[in-house]
Amino acid sequence: MSVMSVLSASRPLVVVMGVAGSGKSTVGAALADRLRLPFGDADDLHPSANVEKMSQGIPLTDEDRAPWLDAVGEEIARHRVPGLVIACSALKVAYRDVLRAHAPEVFFLHLETTKRVLAQRMLVRSEHFMPLALLDSQLDTLEPLAGDENGFAIDARRSVDEIIGAAERVLRAEPAARRS
Repeated sequence: MSVMSVLSASRPLVVVMGVAGSGKSTVGAALADRLRLPFGDADDLHPSANVEKMSQGIPLTDEDRAPWLDAVGEEIARHRVPGLVIACSALKVAYRDVLRAHAPEVFFLHLETTKRVLAQRMLVRSEHFMPLALLDSQLDTLEPLAGDENGFAIDARRSVDEIIGAAERVLRAEPAARRS
């Protein structure tokens, strides 16, 4: 994976990505706290029609996601100066391309884990609109980070402290050291 210099400007733009139940909001909030950056959750930017659709177990289409992804990209771009950590599924390369169109320097932290772990996590959370019925759709849609994308993947079964520690080390590493 390619990793550009992210903390050289000391105000990174980080998208914590992955499917539902991967821990995006938990890890994102902790990473933002560690980096002393604002935190946002892209779920808060979904139009009500998208939330209603997902609440009924209906997967979103690319057309449903388009205005939402633009709103997320705009939110990221607005935070260029202070920096930002935002939780966003960013499941496809094309979706990440939309975010990069708004902020080319964005860094992606992909939280990966097994379907079993994801299902267990989704079953115990009651405050979220995403039902377990949509997990397969999310996994089918997911495209891992490509080799030329700025970011890295990490096992989401690790503790939050381990994940944010690894992310911080990668974000602070010299660009040449991060290309391995």
